[in-house]
Amino acid sequence: MTTQNFLSSRNFIRSRTIRSGGVRSTGAALVVGLALALSGCNPGGSPGPGGTSSPVAAETPTSSATATPTPTPSAVYKPADASGPAQNVPVPVLPEVAKTETKEGLEAFTRYWYSALSYAYETGDISALESASDSACASCKKVKHEVTDWHASGRWLEGGRVTVDAVDSNFVQSQPSTYQAIAQVQQEAIAYHLPDGSVKGRVAALPTTPDIVVAAYIGKVWKAQTVEHMVK
Repeated sequence: MTTQNFLSSRNFIRSRTIRSGGVRSTGAALVVGLALALSGCNPGGSPGPGGTSSPVAAETPTSSATATPTPTPSAVYKPADASGPAQNVPVPVLPEVAKTETKEGLEAFTRYWYSALSYAYETGDISALESASDSACASCKKVKHEVTDWHASGRWLEGGRVTVDAVDSNFVQSQPSTYQAIAQVQQEAIAYHLPDGSVKGRVAALPTTPDIVVAAYIGKVWKAQTVEHMVK
């Protein structure tokens, strides 16, 4: 992993010092249970005493309880810890409005992009992030490289969840179909775990920081072209 190269580059992930190991960086199958309860009663009648025939009680139709499924349990989300990576992490869902070339669409897309980033940090699955990022987005590539590397060969990341406090855009084109949005973002602290569970290093939490997101609406979909911290 080329961690030092990643950290030395200007990109949207803030450089933070890891306290050990010299690493620098930033910052899950649903089990569905279904029980069917089936019950019934048998028809019955009895002869009269002494063998003398007597009217047989009217037969009661067989009764069967309607099969009632139990409520479908939701898989429980478990964040990563020293014992292993995160489990049952909710998969980010692109809202319908985020598919429109509107101010609301761009802002919703920006929130989705960060949820895809957060999902990547927790799981190592970058498919959603890749789908939402332009192939030329250099900062996106650097993050994808880091999270995939640290979720390989038995390693995993603990923490790193990303929260978006606010998003706003004036929705003015800077280039054809290209717009900017400002996102107020924070990220949890991260611990880098080796296969035996030991910690290679840590980085501090990222406090709320303004990011600039440049996205283009091409082929009826948004793609992040670059995401960087705003220079104060």
